[in-house]
Amino acid sequence: MIFITAKFRVLPESADRWPEIVDDFTRATRAEAGCLWFEWSRSLDDPTEYVLVEAFRDADAGGAHVQSAHFQAAQRTLPPHLAETPRIVNVTVPQDDWSELGEMAVPERP
Repeated sequence: MIFITAKFRVLPESADRWPEIVDDFTRATRAEAGCLWFEWSRSLDDPTEYVLVEAFRDADAGGAHVQSAHFQAAQRTLPPHLAETPRIVNVTVPQDDWSELGEMAVPERP
């Protein structure tokens, strides 16, 4: 799968509305056949920073995502709300879902 984490530093005046601003983009991306997940989180340390964790089935699904109409619309509509260019980590990993964090395994409960 293609695993991507991106950090978005949002203008202070857009920070509280960011989930609303990206709602259409988020919904459309999650509906893509090759999207495994597309999840936003807000930084605990910086209220103007959002982290996007996303995954796509394979390179073809990732390519379809960046060629989609909703991605191209986001390229126009999101930058006016950003304080800087988003930063990204994009890797291909040989799995198709989350693995368990064995070092913090939760024992079975009765």
